[in-house]
Amino acid sequence: MVVGGILIALTNEDVRTASGYFFARPADTFRAIWDAVYGGYEALFRGAIYNSRADDFLTAIRPLTNTLGNAAPLIAAGLGVALAFRVGMFNIGAQGQILFGAAFSALMTFRLDLPLALQLPLTLIAGLVGGAIWAGIAGILKARTGAHEVILTIMLNYIAVYLVDWMVSTAGVLQKPGSNQPISAATPSGALFPDLFGPAYPNLDVGFLLVIAATVFVWWLIERSSLGLRMRAVGENPHAARAAGISVQRIYVYAMLFAGGLAGLAAMNQIQGAVTSGFDSHIDAGFGFDAITVALLGRSRAWGTFVAGLLFGALKAGSYTMQASEGIPVDIVLVVQALVVLFVAAPPLIRTMFFLPKDESEKSARARAKAARKAVAR
Repeated sequence: MVVGGILIALTNEDVRTASGYFFARPADTFRAIWDAVYGGYEALFRGAIYNSRADDFLTAIRPLTNTLGNAAPLIAAGLGVALAFRVGMFNIGAQGQILFGAAFSALMTFRLDLPLALQLPLTLIAGLVGGAIWAGIAGILKARTGAHEVILTIMLNYIAVYLVDWMVSTAGVLQKPGSNQPISAATPSGALFPDLFGPAYPNLDVGFLLVIAATVFVWWLIERSSLGLRMRAVGENPHAARAAGISVQRIYVYAMLFAGGLAGLAAMNQIQGAVTSGFDSHIDAGFGFDAITVALLGRSRAWGTFVAGLLFGALKAGSYTMQASEGIPVDIVLVVQALVVLFVAAPPLIRTMFFLPKDESEKSARARAKAARKAVAR
């Protein structure tokens, strides 16, 4: 955030003007810097948390509901990436899993025309299953052939993009009836997530409660269940896990199925909540790759990912107010998000670049790996 403030100051026209006569009147430059940075972050807060300029309290808290609504798909997709991280897998295929989850759900349920009590859960479950199927392909290939999950998920992202492009462009598949545009039919009214606090807060719906439930589930799965214990063992050291009798290949498949299902939940937050008039291959809205940043910032822990998703949801919600009221480009927020990744990766990166001693956790990890290899050799 400090670096973001520096960028706001450097790109502000008043700061550049005042710096032209800095040595004559330095106070003007510092005042312009303060006004630019304070104004930018005050607008960010006003657009993401609480609008102090609103006429009443209910209107003033609307930005907070926008933040929660924006955070929901980020948290869901981030949980999928974080879960795979804990198993030692770098799942960067959330984009493809979101796309296929949305397409599979639409293909299976949009034409059913069922009442709300049936249509909503069926559409939701179909999205979870679709995401799990797409991620499960990578998990099975990883388990059976040893192919690297990074390559697998990257290629599956491309396949999903072009597959959904074809589906929404082809009559009789997903294309909106009576249209020649590459877009799907609108989400059935019975499948829409109900608003939590009524139409005054349209961005906050039941999908956020589902994301909270998913966070609790991932926390329990990883930290409290026997399957989670095996997952963490594989993530720490697959050689030691195999020596202890754990089926590493099976854990890889389980991990990707869960990760894909969570990405499918992100897709459902989109087509059942935020984007209900029809979707195309851009329905992921960048959440698939932002989820990697969210998982990294959350240290691959369920509640850490939840809080990181709230932060990124706030940045997204507040960025539009920053641009509208202060003229600060939305791209500044994207730069801040990129800096998050840089700073999270900085400590081990700096140690590697300058051949500095490793920290204790890295030393112990190498020691455990070495001991496990010796045990396997015996």
